[in-house]
Amino acid sequence: MRRRSILDNDALRNDLFRTPAHDPLVPVVPGAFRGTLPAEEASLRPLPPVIPVSRFVAKARLLLERELGLVWIGGEVSGCTRAVSGHVYFTLKDASAQIRCVLFRQKAQALAFALRDGMAVEVRAIASIYEPRGEFQLNVETVRLAGVGALYERFMARKRALEAAGMFEAGRKRPVPSFPRAIGIVTSPRAAALRDVLTTLARRFPALPVILYPASVQGGPAAAEIAAAIRLANEHAQVDVLIVCRGGGSLEDLWAFNEEVVARAVHASRLPVVSGVGHETDFTICDFVADVRAATPTAAAALVAPDCASLRSTLRALFRRFARAHAHDAGTRAQRVDHVARRLVHPATRLAAQAERTRLLGQRLGRAFAHSRTLLDQRARTAQSRLVRELRTPLPQSASLAIASRALARAGRDCLGEANRALERAASGLSLLNPSAVLDRGYAIVSSQRGEIVTDAAQLRVGDAVTLSLARGRAGASVTDVEKEK
Repeated sequence: MRRRSILDNDALRNDLFRTPAHDPLVPVVPGAFRGTLPAEEASLRPLPPVIPVSRFVAKARLLLERELGLVWIGGEVSGCTRAVSGHVYFTLKDASAQIRCVLFRQKAQALAFALRDGMAVEVRAIASIYEPRGEFQLNVETVRLAGVGALYERFMARKRALEAAGMFEAGRKRPVPSFPRAIGIVTSPRAAALRDVLTTLARRFPALPVILYPASVQGGPAAAEIAAAIRLANEHAQVDVLIVCRGGGSLEDLWAFNEEVVARAVHASRLPVVSGVGHETDFTICDFVADVRAATPTAAAALVAPDCASLRSTLRALFRRFARAHAHDAGTRAQRVDHVARRLVHPATRLAAQAERTRLLGQRLGRAFAHSRTLLDQRARTAQSRLVRELRTPLPQSASLAIASRALARAGRDCLGEANRALERAASGLSLLNPSAVLDRGYAIVSSQRGEIVTDAAQLRVGDAVTLSLARGRAGASVTDVEKEK
């Protein structure tokens, strides 16, 4: 049904210009309207009502709001400003007209994007009048981007549905491997984003293999091709991480990455997926489902590829630390070797010292035994002298005493002989331990070039030079054959 215009609505017009008799705001001005009617008729007709400006503007505002109600209006944003109070003021215009608009603070805070000059938008607003100035304006309820409002609503509805299905949960997202063996890229072979990704990968890690899984990134079949490429990369399992990317564009250009088939393919992927779709301000469903979201395709390449120059710098620093630690450890070990070497005594020197000590002990043993025998002889002679003096005469026991004396002398001689034989055996043992005695029997001591005594054939190799220490003098030799003990 056709909406009635303001001028055709007689009832509203009469209401606008009707003034109640009891209204104290309406002044009565006698003779305000003087016409050409006869004096009798003029005195009989009522004078036209006179109303204040504020009442007129208020009635006009109510008339506009009741008559037009909420409407969608499209145009271009101009002169957009945000007041200290948080309200947003702007002008909505097209090629032929313009109108002032106000978006109050609570509605502005709920807006999903920031208004700026030159932006084509569609506003849902009520036509009204700002009474203090009598200016016609739109009280805006909500704003959407012109031409993509319905598409954006589809995007938000799909985002809410997939989020409710648990496809955006942080607990299921996997980390990107620090050192991948190979990287897969899902994008168009003709996309500028592919060149940016390859350039970044070549700069950061030139030796890293890259496999391209081609797919359209815009248009009707793009979503199905992207999902098929992701599934193909998982089936082949030739890469450790997958980059899904394309350059920036409008919401329509990026819509393939908002399709549910792509979201489910990314969610089902066994490979970690890095989404590098659009510019930093662009968001797609693929970004929310992917394991990692990169601001740009170049940033996605930087996330998955280690920095070769940084790794070299780290390795050089680690090598320097290792060299310092190795030098410190080597110095410590050298000091320990020097300390042990000072305590180490050559076997020949040790044997000579032991032989000298044995000789001295033998001499001390001989002197002690001789001294003991002398004391015994003195005691025996003293006892004999005392016995002779006390028994001036021979006693019946003299024969037994003579026998005992001879037995004692014989025992002393036997004990002395046994001691001499023990001494001779000790001297013979010492002579056997004397290296010089061994060398006198035709043996030789073999030493390596480092001065080490060779005791095992495993210490030698064919061609090694050795030194032979003989009983008298030394000789050099070369090893021609080595037979190790089995």
